[in-house]
Amino acid sequence: MPRKIIKRFMPNESSLRNHKHLSWLGRHLHDPALWHLTRKSVAKAFLVGVFCAFLPVPMQMIIAAVLSLFARSNMPISIGLVWITNPLTIPPIFYFSYVVGTYLLGTPILDMELEFSYKALSHDLSAIWWPLITGSLFCGAIFSVIAYFSVSFLWIWRVRKTWSGRRKS
Repeated sequence: MPRKIIKRFMPNESSLRNHKHLSWLGRHLHDPALWHLTRKSVAKAFLVGVFCAFLPVPMQMIIAAVLSLFARSNMPISIGLVWITNPLTIPPIFYFSYVVGTYLLGTPILDMELEFSYKALSHDLSAIWWPLITGSLFCGAIFSVIAYFSVSFLWIWRVRKTWSGRRKS
């Protein structure tokens, strides 16, 4: 079953409860729904985690933890999926989000040169900020909904396949 596969890669409950950056959530971390591996909790975790991965802000893991509390999704999976955007994948994902944002806003894609000075970075960031946020929210919403339905479909398919295998034997 999918549950066994997921449990292999998941951090344990006590390590997340005792994590220094999540300790402020206190008793809310004791909600059993945050730790169960059901089709709905895992699908909602993908929804939360993929959405937060597209946010161009620091501390995405904390945002994913808080959103998983509200969504009552599996918290370890929500937090882990934020690492879709790691140092290797951030540039292409955020560039794609920026291009989508410029398309949605009807603004041209800016041609920027890489110059690592405070003045150049602050100027470039102020020029691309609005299309980047717009594109990131749009892409995050679209890809998180796709992830939600994909996980739900794959979970149901896998369970049915397992049950049909049991019936045959």
